[in-house]
Amino acid sequence: MFTIEKEFKFEAAHYLPHHDGKCQRMHGHSWVGRVILQSDTITHVGPKQNMVMDFADIKSVMQRDIDDKLDHYCLNETLPLESPTAEAIAAYLFHAWKYALPSLRAVRIEETCTSAAEYRE
Repeated sequence: MFTIEKEFKFEAAHYLPHHDGKCQRMHGHSWVGRVILQSDTITHVGPKQNMVMDFADIKSVMQRDIDDKLDHYCLNETLPLESPTAEAIAAYLFHAWKYALPSLRAVRIEETCTSAAEYRE
């Protein structure tokens, strides 16, 4: 079994309207995300030989959402999530990318250096 990971980063604000603490107020994070792909096989011929998927191809799938919905936005305004927690963002991105990344197994979102959520189907 092969497992590959591609990291991505974005700066964004959010607020959790139903939270009972300070996260109810708008605040920002330097988010770090990771897509995790897994496959029993790799490509055996051609320009992608010995790869599960080219990292550049993975990035091209993610980049539009990063640029148009995540980086330097208020996630409450750009994502269809009332309360954009790390868990909800991970699940949203998994479902947004799973058809373009057929080997996708998980999306991990780190909201701080000590707090992360991962979504797997």
